[in-house]
Amino acid sequence: MTVNQSSNTQQNRQLYYDANSDTARSRILTDTGQELVQYRKGSAVRIWYNDLFADFEPHWHSALEIIVPIDNWYDILIGETTYHSVPGDIMLIPPRELHALKAPENGSRFIYLFDMSFFFGLQGFSGIQPILSDPLHLTRSSCPGIYDEACRILTLIREEYFSGNEFATLSIYSLLLDLFVKIARNHMNSVRFFPHTVPKQHEYADRFNAVLDYIDSHYTENLQLADIADAAGFSKYHFSRLFKQYTNYTPGAYICRRRIRAAEELLEQQDLSVTEAAMKSGFPSISTFNRLFKKYKGCCPSEYREKHQPHPL
Repeated sequence: MTVNQSSNTQQNRQLYYDANSDTARSRILTDTGQELVQYRKGSAVRIWYNDLFADFEPHWHSALEIIVPIDNWYDILIGETTYHSVPGDIMLIPPRELHALKAPENGSRFIYLFDMSFFFGLQGFSGIQPILSDPLHLTRSSCPGIYDEACRILTLIREEYFSGNEFATLSIYSLLLDLFVKIARNHMNSVRFFPHTVPKQHEYADRFNAVLDYIDSHYTENLQLADIADAAGFSKYHFSRLFKQYTNYTPGAYICRRRIRAAEELLEQQDLSVTEAAMKSGFPSISTFNRLFKKYKGCCPSEYREKHQPHPL
């Protein structure tokens, strides 16, 4: 590295640090494992330039997290899986996903944190949510169709954040939505209902996105597979097969996960009992709720509430 390169690198680091001078550089973890995301004042975004040699024990937060290693590797542990991320990789961690981070003795990475509530009310976003509900490790080899565009968009998001320009947050969310759409279209292109009939492919994608919108609006009701399939214009068998192909979940599992996601938010409200959280999220009985919640989250609802209660700064 030349003297000029070293000077530029130091200047960039100072810029990254100055942009986050409104809060402490370190993250805050509570004794229950919740990370308290300190968004930039007046914004719902925080982007850290992280060159710390520091591991993070299993924790969770309500933000979508994107990790982009710049120099050296970074390990992300989610459940039983370790994602070994190297420079050039992009790792998306869904909100409320318990995860741990392991850093090398030297290196750097950008860590993006986004409040996702802005997107949930957007028409059609239900079709994107299933794709973002599981960890996503984007590499040039795993996602060649969108990798370069994803890198470009995340670079633009970073530049907006550290530039201090007016309307930076709006620009960032516009770029983030563009990234989500590209990820969703890449997924749709990999799901071939009719490999040689593009119009039919698009028609089926539109129909299933409408189904996902419907489920997102009516998950608290007694949804029957036959009724949903009939509304979508399919037999139950045909609908179930295509739904699994499109979302990676059976219809029942998808509805259950949607209800559990709602229950997670409700359980964080201290004024609601566990039973009320179960009923408000669409589960027919408290026993069913307890059984399915433990199946998908690895703990019973009361344990989840105890570990995931919000804590004041």
